[in-house]
Amino acid sequence: MGQAEVVIVGGGISGLSLAYFLLKKKPDLDIKIIEAENKAGGKIVSENISSFLCEAGVNGFLNNKPSTIVLANELGIEPLMGSEHSKVRYILIDGQLKKVPEDPLKFFASSLLSVRGKIRMIGEYFIPPLKEDIDESVQSFVSRRVGTEFYEKLIDPMSTGIYAGDPTKMSMKSCFPKVYWLEKKYGGLIKGLIALKKGKKNVETAPKSMLMSFRNGMVELIQSLENKLASKILKNKKVLDITLNNGLYNLYMADGEYLQATKIVLACPAHESANIVKEFDKELSKLLASIPYPPLSVVAFGFKTEQIGFGTGLYGFLVPHREKRKILGCLFDSTIFPNRAPQGYVLLRTMIGGMRSPDLALLPDEKLIETALSELRDILSIKGNPEFIKIFRWQKAIPQYQVGHEEKLRKIDERLKSFPGFYLTGNAYRGVSVNDCIQNSIELADKFLSL
Repeated sequence: MGQAEVVIVGGGISGLSLAYFLLKKKPDLDIKIIEAENKAGGKIVSENISSFLCEAGVNGFLNNKPSTIVLANELGIEPLMGSEHSKVRYILIDGQLKKVPEDPLKFFASSLLSVRGKIRMIGEYFIPPLKEDIDESVQSFVSRRVGTEFYEKLIDPMSTGIYAGDPTKMSMKSCFPKVYWLEKKYGGLIKGLIALKKGKKNVETAPKSMLMSFRNGMVELIQSLENKLASKILKNKKVLDITLNNGLYNLYMADGEYLQATKIVLACPAHESANIVKEFDKELSKLLASIPYPPLSVVAFGFKTEQIGFGTGLYGFLVPHREKRKILGCLFDSTIFPNRAPQGYVLLRTMIGGMRSPDLALLPDEKLIETALSELRDILSIKGNPEFIKIFRWQKAIPQYQVGHEEKLRKIDERLKSFPGFYLTGNAYRGVSVNDCIQNSIELADKFLSL
């Protein structure tokens, strides 16, 4: 039997960063991090294969929030800025790739929307807000405010690009809270944006948010945290059950060992946390298990640059559901971060599956490759075969914040009140990005040590 003041279950970015911030504030804190796998990092996986640096999951973070950059600086690792090409983004519309202009005026002058669609978008200014505060789907909210065409062509693919979800079920309040509250606070999106610009005179000169990573991939962040926390991490330890006796939590492992702790944090995926607490608190387990995680497959291809007829100077493209394609989109990883492929080659990563097409993510390797290649050849005018292929599969990929998510979190928080010193964190609750996970760790560490 072992004992610790704090046990964190889950060695992904949430668990590791939480441990780091706790120890930063209280260096003598007795912490153990329990990781079920033989490696830390969770879904942050970077693999260098045949000189192609592939990300199995997230490929970076935006610099519009400080949390990840500040942590990287403290760890002594330098973030890598994405290239200027990372601003060049496309959407597939009516079978053709169309560039999404950054400038609002150029966007309005583009052919992305029909004249009718543009008029409807401008008409958003005159659409009254809903009086009641309801948890509306992304599809319902966006269609109501700026029109069905804007939703189908732009917001639908953006939503699936971030969450691999179904916007008809995704909660606007939970997935895009800043946009949701523009209506609540200012009466509309255009009115809100005008008010924000008036309040921030430097908004037009502020730099656009850019994608960032690290030279050796996102795993460099994980490895740096591991180096700081090495003595605290126990790998290949799967927690099966927990109990609470006389103010101490007992964590029972699959290998027969168990740990005692005065405080515990489950920083693993919600479905794993649900299994851990299924005997401890059935209602909490049921709530956690109700957060969906669709399957998603990532198919990475390495081509010679000249094989891509469309060209390679872009971040990538997204595919609206209305196009009835079998892929969600494709990222040009070696264009965003030039060290991702050998000289003269391009690394493409294609996403397949998600909430709307889970079966496609589960196709056998050969069929999955064939599906991705067929779509890319048609969309990007690719000639010949790839010289490099790598598949990454996630049986349970990105947690879905569906309509009712906020109420679900309220119920979860209510259950946790019965168990002092028991916390949940991770991307299943209040933000799926790396920035969100690290910021949530900062806030939880503050809360932890203030009690």
